[in-house]
Amino acid sequence: MTHSSLQGLYAITDPTLLPGKKLIKAVEQALLGGASVIQYRDKTATEVELIRRAEDLASCCRKFQRPLIINDRVDICKRVKASGVHLGQSDNAVHDARNQLGNEAIIGTTCHNSIALAEKANQDGASYVAFGRFFNSHSKQHAHPAELTTLEQATRTILLPKVAIGGINLDNGQSVLAHGADMIAVIHALFAADDIAAKATAFSKLFKH
Repeated sequence: MTHSSLQGLYAITDPTLLPGKKLIKAVEQALLGGASVIQYRDKTATEVELIRRAEDLASCCRKFQRPLIINDRVDICKRVKASGVHLGQSDNAVHDARNQLGNEAIIGTTCHNSIALAEKANQDGASYVAFGRFFNSHSKQHAHPAELTTLEQATRTILLPKVAIGGINLDNGQSVLAHGADMIAVIHALFAADDIAAKATAFSKLFKH
């Protein structure tokens, strides 16, 4: 998976919206609708549940030939042979993950509203950087707000793909793309939909304009 192919809809799972058996069905629908990347994010599951669900998601994503990213857990990523990890801001997280997972892994990191954090992530070997939250968000209510101008600045100085996250929906998605995002990360606006495949298709169409 080259960096240049990191574009499109980046779907992030949520245990409240997708409890138990709903998870795999919903992710399959998102992939059918054209999601480019799936991130498995679950802060509530037990260790056993995390591993089992990550294994199920990994085989589902392999079937569709799309990458599965595991939130925060390098060990689970290795165990289920996922494509990579998404990390928060902790010391040397990207550098350590790169050492453990090798050159092929996709490693992303949250940079909030900071070009400096994105530049450091780039130096440390990240595959993409994520900025946000750009809008009021169901899932990330307490996240720091980010400016569209930061995204624009990042496009000029950082060659890595840029992910925008936080309250993005079909009405405002075009604005983050116009300011330089390569991917839009969506949780609620996708997985709370009645027809997830149709919603994913509609998000994917934003990238064709």
